[in-house]
Amino acid sequence: MKTDGNNIRKIDFKKLLLGAALPNEKLKEEKLSVLWGLPIMSSDAVSSVAYAVEEILMALVPALGLMAVKYVGLVSIPIIVLLTVLIFSYTQIITHYPGGGGAYIVSRENFGKMPALIAASALIVDYIMTITVSISSATAAIVASFPSWAPYALLIALVSLGLITLVNLRGTRESSKIFGIPTYLFIVAMAIMLITGLIRAMTGTLHPIEYTAAQQASLIGDTISSITLVLFLHAFSAGCTALTGVEAVSNTVPNFKEPSVRTAKRVLYLLGIVIFFIFGGTCLLATVLKVVPMPGLTVMSQMATVLFGQGFMFYLLQFSTALILVLAANTAYNGLPVFLSILGNDHFMPHQFTIRGAKLSFSNGILFVFGISALLLIGFNADTHRLIPFYAVGVFLSFTLSQGGMLVKWFKEKEQGWKHKMLINLLGAIMSGVGTIIVFSMKFTSGAWALLILLPSIIFFMNSTSKHYSDFADAISVEGYDYKCTPSTANSNMPYIILINAINRAALKTLNYAKRLSTNVTALHISGSSEYTEDLQKQWANYNMDIPLTIIEDPYRNILPPLETYISVREGQLGKGEKLTVLLTKFVGHSWRDRLLYNQTTYFLADKLSKHEDVVVAMIPYVFHRKLDNKEPSIA
Repeated sequence: MKTDGNNIRKIDFKKLLLGAALPNEKLKEEKLSVLWGLPIMSSDAVSSVAYAVEEILMALVPALGLMAVKYVGLVSIPIIVLLTVLIFSYTQIITHYPGGGGAYIVSRENFGKMPALIAASALIVDYIMTITVSISSATAAIVASFPSWAPYALLIALVSLGLITLVNLRGTRESSKIFGIPTYLFIVAMAIMLITGLIRAMTGTLHPIEYTAAQQASLIGDTISSITLVLFLHAFSAGCTALTGVEAVSNTVPNFKEPSVRTAKRVLYLLGIVIFFIFGGTCLLATVLKVVPMPGLTVMSQMATVLFGQGFMFYLLQFSTALILVLAANTAYNGLPVFLSILGNDHFMPHQFTIRGAKLSFSNGILFVFGISALLLIGFNADTHRLIPFYAVGVFLSFTLSQGGMLVKWFKEKEQGWKHKMLINLLGAIMSGVGTIIVFSMKFTSGAWALLILLPSIIFFMNSTSKHYSDFADAISVEGYDYKCTPSTANSNMPYIILINAINRAALKTLNYAKRLSTNVTALHISGSSEYTEDLQKQWANYNMDIPLTIIEDPYRNILPPLETYISVREGQLGKGEKLTVLLTKFVGHSWRDRLLYNQTTYFLADKLSKHEDVVVAMIPYVFHRKLDNKEPSIA
């Protein structure tokens, strides 16, 4: 029996905020094109220039004073070289690993489980820090334009985070258009500023910023030192924030329109060109203007003031800078939920992360990102410079593992042209490996030491989650014993409905129980995937079940509306004094982790169905044991 699950949904607050749900066949339309994929995937990397140059100067100025600007180019050159190497190497990763996952997948395939988990934990930290640093930097840009708003900095940050979360919950296509235009606005505004500045510099009409004696005195300590290796490395580690976001495209290849590999590679190449132009141009302009960070004034705002005064272009640049910094978080909002779904499919993260929401986005991952980021913003009071020490370490670690993994791949497979490809990855592995050591050591005392606790904790959680799912799969597997479908022994003909998601020991226990109670039993499956449903029907036939299996197709991935519609129809068919009983299987674990790793859908459905007057809901417990014999599931 088949029924249509496309029933009319009630207008509610959720629909008002997120819009109408999208059916499964709309998934292709939610993919990113080059036009909209570039701003979505580049916002993080492009926005880095808004604080990367400033971070370089903040590392140099206390020791060198105004002479610090002379060394900005020296620090930026190796960063740009590494950027170029990474762009080319990540195109290779996109080609050979089109399923996404970036450094995690490369490490898993070439190094094994533990290096893969290290890469995964590093990527998770990097994505979360991308959001918090971007939002806090945007807040700083807003406060620089409107100093009277400084007391409300944290509130501005949280509101910005909430808005970007809401837009992402509305779907990839909608968020790409909303966030894409401001990103292009920033790129154009930066291009105007850089071209204007360079033309004026060449024509001799651009002069360095002059600071007062008091301002200069506030920049340095008692003495001015010279450039040293330690000082250079410290500035390099600070400026490496400009490299964050480069890996985002390789992590989310499935999010691009077909052919996804070609689309992703085009986006990555364009991303490299944009970063090279903006970061390189900003470093050059900062050197010409001899600009240094001042209290309450960002480097960008000072350069804009010199070139445009306090006019329209100044506020356009400040506004677009604040926007792009907020939207930089959107790169992580597009990347991390997809990445968490990949980890969920590999059983390293809760399976809830693999579920697409009403708008075909991974809404559970989006809400998780919001919650963690909000806590960090509150904990660090949305202060960019307090958050920066945790930033870039994770991305450099993932860079190193991905480059090293590709080296192993070329050496093992030796495909055509492997030597020059291996040379690119060798250079990338050396540079990013050295960069990891530099960034971590330079930021260690500032707070990066906490990563020695955080990364192993994430790895432990993923490893234990994988083991738990493996044990659970063994515990409910029907392999290893021969289940025989026996006729019903009940005398009653009262209607029973069993909600079935898969054939396993828990489901068979519930079926056995129902057949002891009634001869009128129906198994019900709400189908969100035709492929999965076909497999279930084949299994059902193989077991020679004498209970009819009813399939309700629902392309909106929301089990409740079609279920309630079906129950209402069956309820209307009841005779006088009859009750309809719905049996739900409930997994019973032994710890908080068991409750975390399995959603509470059973309790939610029981609560909703209990509101039907003639419906009785019963939950059949299935206790999770790690070691089971091969006996048939009992009804007890």
